[in-house]
Amino acid sequence: MTVEAVIFDWGGTLTPWHDIELAGMWRRICTAHLGPDEVERAAAALADAELELWRRGTHEHRSATLAEVYTLAGVEATEAILATHYEAWTPHTFIDPAAPPLLAALRERGIKVGVLSNTMWTRDWHERIFARDGVLDLLDGAVYSSEIPWTKPHAGAFRAAMDAVGATDPGACVFVGDRPYDDIHGAQSTGMRAVLVPNSTVPVHDGTVPDATIGALGDLLSHIDTWSR
Repeated sequence: MTVEAVIFDWGGTLTPWHDIELAGMWRRICTAHLGPDEVERAAAALADAELELWRRGTHEHRSATLAEVYTLAGVEATEAILATHYEAWTPHTFIDPAAPPLLAALRERGIKVGVLSNTMWTRDWHERIFARDGVLDLLDGAVYSSEIPWTKPHAGAFRAAMDAVGATDPGACVFVGDRPYDDIHGAQSTGMRAVLVPNSTVPVHDGTVPDATIGALGDLLSHIDTWSR
């Protein structure tokens, strides 16, 4: 069957994986805006809140937003602190250099290109990143879990991504991600093919076998061309 759409995970897939020390990141953000006596308490509360909401997503497949993190931690999400938050994460958001030519090659083949990301960030933040890196115009649609009720691997998240790119048949869709459970198991359970871009810090998921495993994004196109024959 011809491949009609390829949908990508964001962090760890289109953007290479980065190990982040979460408490240190929050401390940096808080230090720029809070008094010395407030920083440690606020940073710890924000880190705990973020981890709790990620746990909820993992175990209950319920989405969350950055606003929820700040509310749960009891810290006001001012425009200034959000601007620092975005800036602090910027070095970890640059797209894989192989991604732009890959997305362009898929579009040249008439294949729709999409993104489905488990994220607490807003659409605006993601679109600023994609515009900065020159790929926003190469996307036919994107779904961010912060805008829907579910996280991957919930089937509703994958169906939302299909709707975003105008695809109706999961058998004609390929999902590319770095997480064996959220991405590979989730996509396959929805009827998609799934391609794993492994990284060493994401645990394996017993019983999940990707349709293909690639060491780099640039290796994807040969699989797409084979499946499209």
